[in-house]
Amino acid sequence: MSDCQHCQNRPRQAGLAMPRQFAALALAASAAFGAPAALAQDAETDDGIRVQRGGAPVRLIVPVEVIEQQAAQEYEQIKTEAQSKRTLAPDGNPQLIRLRAIARRLLPQTTRWNERARQWKWEVNLINSRQVNAFCMPGGKIAFYSGLLDQLKLTDDEVAEVMGHEIAHALQEHARERAAKSEITNLGANVISQLFGFGNLGNMAIGTSAQLLTLRFSRADETEADLVGMDIAARAGFDPRAAISLWQKMGMVSKAPAQQGSEFLSTHPSGRTRIAELEKHLPEVLPLYARAIESSMAKLPEYRANMANLGGAPEDSGDDDRQKPLKK
Repeated sequence: MSDCQHCQNRPRQAGLAMPRQFAALALAASAAFGAPAALAQDAETDDGIRVQRGGAPVRLIVPVEVIEQQAAQEYEQIKTEAQSKRTLAPDGNPQLIRLRAIARRLLPQTTRWNERARQWKWEVNLINSRQVNAFCMPGGKIAFYSGLLDQLKLTDDEVAEVMGHEIAHALQEHARERAAKSEITNLGANVISQLFGFGNLGNMAIGTSAQLLTLRFSRADETEADLVGMDIAARAGFDPRAAISLWQKMGMVSKAPAQQGSEFLSTHPSGRTRIAELEKHLPEVLPLYARAIESSMAKLPEYRANMANLGGAPEDSGDDDRQKPLKK
């Protein structure tokens, strides 16, 4: 709805017009939890994963340009810090070349989920660290930590599942949604009004002064990112069955005492429920993969993981509310 339409339809009380920014806030907040969004569909056929595109309308409270600008600033800070520690991989690093090659295959599939992805200045970087972590910030800023690649011995298919998952968070605007909910919960109306351009917006920090990377996604967000990421990877010709072995590996690593402080594992719990959800949706994405590699379902070879004894996953534990942010 345009600003002009907001002005025509804004609520009135006691004979006074509600200020435009609060009318917009009321509109977004009233639809914040549960308003239906368009289901993503293939341009030619109705196939693949069907989840709501774009996230909850509450995200509209936070201007997309603001959150993408903040993401770009934080990403530059991370790169600068890595450069100062000599941990930012150079362009010729074989693992970085590999990551960027995988990204080039994934990125053409992103606009199906978010048209803004056409405008994003995508970046992929590698930070040399034992940390098991990866992320994609709003605006397409991707980083992997070498510990994730090395300790889990990730195949290209598994890297594509991780990258697709993180890209999906950005495409579905989960950080924007989470930041908007934080603003509603924690900030006064005068600060919220700044989000609509009626104050000193440049000095405001999104998400109650928290950096974007500290925002915690909910279990519902994580499930959505799993499924959208699996869809993107399959359309790019990566085997979606790798999502199962990936999270089985995560389950193994999470049991190791040395990895209890892993940032990725603290916000991406690997459990039986997560893996069962991925397995349930494999029939939706395997045909996409077969089509991408110009094969058929009947001719797909048996999937074999590159690590033995993966077995099952640990029991799920933690926050039972799928909408609440996950806790460390």
